[in-house]
Amino acid sequence: MPEGGGESRGLPLRREWGHVDFATTFAAMRAFAAARTLETADEIWLCEHAPVYTQGLAGKPEHILDAAGISVVQTDRGGQVTYHGPGQVVAYPLVDLKRLGIYVKEYVFRLEQALLKTLEVHGVTGHRVRGEPGIYVRMDDPFGHAMHAAAPSAETKFAGLGKIGAIGVKVSRNCTYHGLALNVAMDLRPFKGINPCGHAGLQTIDLSTIGVRAAWDDVATTLGDKLAHYLSP
Repeated sequence: MPEGGGESRGLPLRREWGHVDFATTFAAMRAFAAARTLETADEIWLCEHAPVYTQGLAGKPEHILDAAGISVVQTDRGGQVTYHGPGQVVAYPLVDLKRLGIYVKEYVFRLEQALLKTLEVHGVTGHRVRGEPGIYVRMDDPFGHAMHAAAPSAETKFAGLGKIGAIGVKVSRNCTYHGLALNVAMDLRPFKGINPCGHAGLQTIDLSTIGVRAAWDDVATTLGDKLAHYLSP
């Protein structure tokens, strides 16, 4: 994996790593971010990991209910605990926010837009939940176009929703690493071993469970295309 270099023009350079170890990828991202200069081209890494739980900086041990032998890795991204595993497209945008002329809030919005537009390709309507980065689908009608009404209380804000796309980022010297994950066709049982993103009872879902048969490669290509669109100067 690279540690910087390149030229700063055009679309971000896309690298499809396939199935790679999370810890190795984490180290490579940090090295890339530390080594990059004003001339370093932005990149988007697309990959898939073996089963692993990753803790964000705000992660609390009590949100890991039963790791069941799955490794838990402490990271420097924002957020709480999440799960990565086979059948999930993980994307790591390594971009210079100053070059793009945006701040972190806008960056997360654009990541969510990329997820929403990727789901749209497969006929799925994704939804945002205020204050909860990531993308959700209505379990009763994942293909319907009705807006998801805001819940009246914090206790019910996830009612009727399943989380299909997670986001957790790190920004250092205006440059990003870590990123987002989209569930395609997974064994979802390991999500039962945690409170996903720190929320007890939050249901997680993938495209396969809602009836979308899509190849990992195809979803990765689409997500990469959408990210490149939203993260280009």
